[in-house]
Amino acid sequence: MKERYDNIDEYIADLKAEIDRTPNCANHYYNLGVAYLSRRDFMEAERAFLEAVRQSPRLAEAYVQLCGICMQRGDLEGCLNYNKEAANARPRFAVAWGNIGFVHLQKGEAEESVTALKKALKWDPKFIQALASLGAAYHMQGLLDAAIEAGDKAVSLEPSFGPAHNNLALAWMA
Repeated sequence: MKERYDNIDEYIADLKAEIDRTPNCANHYYNLGVAYLSRRDFMEAERAFLEAVRQSPRLAEAYVQLCGICMQRGDLEGCLNYNKEAANARPRFAVAWGNIGFVHLQKGEAEESVTALKKALKWDPKFIQALASLGAAYHMQGLLDAAIEAGDKAVSLEPSFGPAHNNLALAWMA
């Protein structure tokens, strides 16, 4: 494959040629899915990611990408299920646990959210999105001191991360 491409279509064509040569390579399908995402071609991206996990069921990143496609179409259950697959494929994958926590938060399931987000932070203590979401989940439970603590930690780790400031402000205002 070439090092540099003039456009995404050229890259996609090259990936398809690589897939023709090595049809069992999950990474090529994964990269093809990412390329299709950059074109906002969600159907082709989904096909590519599904083929990637068919070729390599432990490719957790592909499940996470499938979750993103589900979120784009408003399918929280699909997103949750794909992240559970990612966590099963790679139990210490903080992104999968963070996404599971975020979906539970969106569904109003604060206790389940906290459990998943704590797992995410166990594997990546500086995972800013998980930390900010944890603050929101604590706030949802009425645990304001815990929400403020999570918010303070998130803001100290990443002072420019807006959602952390927002969640912290909401906790202080409650």
